[in-house]
Amino acid sequence: MKKPIQLALVAALLPFLVATSLAADTAVLRNGFSILHQRRQVLGSVTRLYIGTDQSSFVDIPTAEIDHFESAPESSIPAPAISGPAVTPPAATQPLIAAKPFDLNQAVTEASSAYQLDPDLVTSVIRAESDFNIRALSPKGAQGLMQLMPQTATELGVQNAFDPQANVQAGTRYLRQLLERYNFDLVKALAAYNAGPQRVERYNGVPPYYETKAYVARIVRDFNKKKLAAKPAAPAAKPAATNKHSSSKLNLAQTAQHPTPDKAAVQN
Repeated sequence: MKKPIQLALVAALLPFLVATSLAADTAVLRNGFSILHQRRQVLGSVTRLYIGTDQSSFVDIPTAEIDHFESAPESSIPAPAISGPAVTPPAATQPLIAAKPFDLNQAVTEASSAYQLDPDLVTSVIRAESDFNIRALSPKGAQGLMQLMPQTATELGVQNAFDPQANVQAGTRYLRQLLERYNFDLVKALAAYNAGPQRVERYNGVPPYYETKAYVARIVRDFNKKKLAAKPAAPAAKPAATNKHSSSKLNLAQTAQHPTPDKAAVQN
């Protein structure tokens, strides 16, 4: 009679054991936002947060942007799956589940390749816009990683601006459109991304707003920092001749794949 008793005991403890294995944590970012995850793994300078219980759903966040971790409230932890006949809840109550895992680095690489921009530039824009928070929502209504306004998202064919893959694709496409609009002047393009093309054209350059000026300077500084950090690893090359009359514009027509903005342009 011992076996039935043991089996009954295991069956009674099974829900508790499953619930314990699914305990979740919350990563609190420095910008105040948080990301619920099942487990995490440090990979170099980034921390990989596994959103689901498997290995396929994750998001990579720069470790320096994470302030601390907290235990998630029990109400926010998904209920454990129970074996038995599958029951499909009504469509109105079904939770929204990502169709495929999201890898921020891969999304940036694909979008940058599609629109011939430097991925470091796109990453710098994402950092300034949302600090890598896929659920970021500004007081003015801008949404997602690249903070698309609803009207802009609609014009770019984005149905859900909180879909990180679609958001990065559309935001990168919009940045490319602005660069072409302003003859690949990165400073004007960034100012238009922040304040709108109408204001850039009204002032024939960066609008006299502190927020916009700081935004442009922050992105250019972050982008240049990445390029300077990458220089020691690059093979030595002969210095190119300097043109005294070189323009302060970023000429992405010549370096579309790897643009390098002129630091002095931000001070104008």
